Amino acid sequence: MDRRSAATSIAAAAVAALVTAGGRPAEAKESGAVRSSFIETEDGASLFHVDWGTGKPVVFTHAWGLNADIWEYQLVELADQGLRCIAYDRRGHGRSSDPGRGYDYDRLAHDLAAVIDRPDLRDVTLVAHSMGNGEAVRYLKRHGSARIARLVMLSTVPPQSTSDFGPLIAGLKQDRPAFLAKGVIAFTGGHPAVSPAMTEWIVAQFMRASPKATIDCMRAIARGDFRADLRAVTVPTLIAHGDKDVVNPLDTTARKVAELIPGATLKVYDGAPHGLVITHRDRLAQEILGFARG
Repeated sequence: MDRRSAATSIAAAAVAALVTAGGRPAEAKESGAVRSSFIETEDGASLFHVDWGTGKPVVFTHAWGLNADIWEYQLVELADQGLRCIAYDRRGHGRSSDPGRGYDYDRLAHDLAAVIDRPDLRDVTLVAHSMGNGEAVRYLKRHGSARIARLVMLSTVPPQSTSDFGPLIAGLKQDRPAFLAKGVIAFTGGHPAVSPAMTEWIVAQFMRASPKATIDCMRAIARGDFRADLRAVTVPTLIAHGDKDVVNPLDTTARKVAELIPGATLKVYDGAPHGLVITHRDRLAQEILGFARG
C-alpha cells in the first residue's frame, strides 16, 4: 500500500468510527456530570441523542427518515455560540432502537417528552423540521409548555394531511434504496450548496432508518391532523419555509400553519427547498441563535 492509499484508509476508518459513535463518545463528562448517549422511554425504546455545549437548551427533532446527524451544522455553530444543543434519533431511526411499534404521533410526542424531561431541561427552544413539527405541536398539546420557551418550525407539514401516500409506501416496499436515492433530489432541490458527497451522506442517513419505521411514520403523516394542536400553541413561534419546497409547498403548509398559531412569525427563504437545514445552513443557524437568545 502506498502512502496516499494508507492515508486514505486511515481517514476513512476515522470517519467510520465517528459515524458509528454519533460523532462523540458513548458517554462524555461535561461540567462535572456524565451525559449518557441514550434515553430510555417508558415503553422500553432506547433513543440515541447528542448533547453538546452549555447554556440555554435547544432541542432538535428531525424530518422523516433522517436522524440527528442532519442537524450537524446547526449543532456545531450553536454550541460554539454558547447554547446547549440536544438532537435525538427518532425511534427506528439512526442509532435509536427499533421496537417495531410506536410510530404514531401520540407515542412520538411522548418520546420527545422523555428527551426533554429526563435531563430536566427548561427554557427550551424547540426546533422541528418537517415531520418533526407534528411531534413538536403534539408534545405541546399533550405535555404543555412549562418547559418550552420558544418554537421553531422548519419546512412544516400541513395542518391536516389530504395527500395519498399509497404510491410512496409502495415505492418503499418495492425498492427502498432506489426510492430514497431519487427522493433526495426533492429534498435538496438540486441546490448548489449540496455537493455530491453531501447527497450521498443524506442518502446514507435515510438508509439507516428501519423500513418498518419509515413506512409507519409515513402512514402517521398521511393521517396527520394538527389543527387543534396548532391552535393550542402559546409560545413565541418562528416558522421558516422555502419558496421552492416541492415536498411541502409553502402555500398549503407554512402559510396555513402561521394562520393557526397566534402571533407566529413566518419567514420565507427565497430559493430554499425542503432541506433548508442543509442548503441554507448558515442563515438558519443564525436565525435560531437570535431567536433562542431572545
